[in-house]
Parts: sequence; structure tokens; C-alpha cells
Amino acid sequence: MASKELLEKLNLAIAREIQVSIQYMWQHVMVKGINAESVGNVFKKVAITEMKHAEEIAERLYYLGGVPTTKPAPIEIGNNAKEMLRIDKEAEEGAISLYKEIITLAEKEGDVVTASLFTDILADEEEHHDLFSKMLEE
Repeated sequence: MASKELLEKLNLAIAREIQVSIQYMWQHVMVKGINAESVGNVFKKVAITEMKHAEEIAERLYYLGGVPTTKPAPIEIGNNAKEMLRIDKEAEEGAISLYKEIITLAEKEGDVVTASLFTDILADEEEHHDLFSKMLEE
């Protein structure tokens, strides 16, 4: 089946996805200011997508013989919309980097299903990164 290294990286991915799904949802609840409604709705929509990613990765990890983590990576909310977006942009950058590693490792191991799953998820993460980056522009 899958290598120990791949299983560990999949659990890191799950921890990140749980982290950002909670982080973005709390930001949705806590964001204030004139743009709170529009920014908050973006946080909520992305949070739901991230939770779906966590589920898909957990299902794949379990199929490969691993046990999915229930612990999120550290959650950071921020104090205002701009800080929240900056934190979230950085979180997406970390996910993009990790998912590229997972794709490379899965391909090396001949695991085309995991590589394909993460290729699809990577596209979403790049979209989120682009969205947060655009929202941070003046």
C-alpha cells in the first residue's frame, strides 16, 4: 500500500484542512466593518470547501490503511479583515506547497488516485490563494 511518509503527509493535509475550515468559519462569524458581509460570505464559502477536502483526504487515507487525525493544525483568526486575509493567504500558500509534495510522492509511489485527488484539491487551493490575494489588493 502507501508508504509511511505518504500516510503522514496525508494526515498533515487533514490537519491543515480542519484548521482552515474552523479558522475561516470563525472569521466569517467575527469579521467586522463595512465589508463584513461580503468578506464574511467568502470566508464561509471557502470554509465549507475546506471541510469537504478534509473529508475526501480522510477517506483516501483510511482506504490506504491510515488513521485520520482529528486534531487541527494551529488556528489563527486575526483581529480585522485585512489581517484575516493575510493569515489565510499564507495558510493557502502552505497548503499549495504541501499538496505539490504529496502529488510528487504519490506519483513516485505509483498512486495515481491520490495524485489525482490532490491535483483537484490543489486547483481549489490555488483559487482560494488567488481570491485572498485579490481581496488584499488596495
